[in-house]
Amino acid sequence: YPDLRRFMLALTSFHAGIYIVIVLAAVYAEQVMGFDTEQNIILISIVNITAAIGAFGFGHLQDKLGSIRTLLFTLVLWCIAILTAWASYDITTFWLAANLIGVALGASQSASRALIGLFSPPGRYGEFFGLWGMCVKLAAIIGPLSYGIINWLTDGNHRDSILTTLVFFIIGIIILLTV
Repeated sequence: YPDLRRFMLALTSFHAGIYIVIVLAAVYAEQVMGFDTEQNIILISIVNITAAIGAFGFGHLQDKLGSIRTLLFTLVLWCIAILTAWASYDITTFWLAANLIGVALGASQSASRALIGLFSPPGRYGEFFGLWGMCVKLAAIIGPLSYGIINWLTDGNHRDSILTTLVFFIIGIIILLTV
């Protein structure tokens, strides 16, 4: 299953970026944008709503464009969102980035699940979704750990550290283009 292998590599890469955002969004908002606890709770709530909208909306788009094209589109959206968050110095721009992240979060996760379903031969769905889960768990370690290392190497510069996320999405795009 060479396409599955390449997809799993792409999945591990872009999910590392996703997990950086999931684990460290509130820290970034607090340390870089000056959010307090209440603002972070509102931020996380709104991002969850836009993630649901992204999953639903891109699900319809996926029916028209196909799973790989849709996933590529969502990964480009992730790159735009991360660059917007990195470049934001005002709350309005950061909220725009957060909502783009929400849409991309829901869309990329639903598209990647659909792809693993497409790559799974009949009767082996459990096995292939297990591999998918293993890649996602590995990404949950690689992403935040790399962010932490970059943050440590840059003396706590979260703006530089967030660019680590961008690298994972770009690598994911490059590998996904070969599937």
